[in-house]
Amino acid sequence: MEIYLAGGCFWGLQGYFDLIEGVRKTQVGYANSSIPNPSYEQVCANLTNATEAVHIVYDPAILSLTHLLWRFFDVIDPTALNYQANDIGTQYRNGIYTKNPELLPSIRAFIAQHITPLYTREVVTEVMLLQNFFVAESYHQKYLAKNPYGYCHIDITKALKPLNSKYLH
Repeated sequence: MEIYLAGGCFWGLQGYFDLIEGVRKTQVGYANSSIPNPSYEQVCANLTNATEAVHIVYDPAILSLTHLLWRFFDVIDPTALNYQANDIGTQYRNGIYTKNPELLPSIRAFIAQHITPLYTREVVTEVMLLQNFFVAESYHQKYLAKNPYGYCHIDITKALKPLNSKYLH
């Protein structure tokens, strides 16, 4: 199975999901761009409407979509519109994208049932079909593995810990 997740800078999400059991492959890139093959500079200049995202291939026999979504929401703020931590701009919006239209209702139901009740502010996570995905430049791939002290708004070690107890209701 595969899914595309956006939640701020893609370096942190990739580093985090690379540590989750059942994730087989990750690749960072630009989702839902209005232009083909955007560069990082074009995305940052807000010329593309793309969001930084991570393409995740996972084994559903080991990692369910529900557990993957819990993990995602454990490291992002779903009420943050066009930012996560110090990452500000539309390319840092949070979202869940899929090529499979049959997944959309279950993802939306999961958010409505489990995530929305946890917040007093509106949950603004995009949930939509993936329009396109362009692989980011090679220096972005596995960035935190290559630069362990690089900037990251996500505590990737959370991947090695049990989920936050607020999710276990």
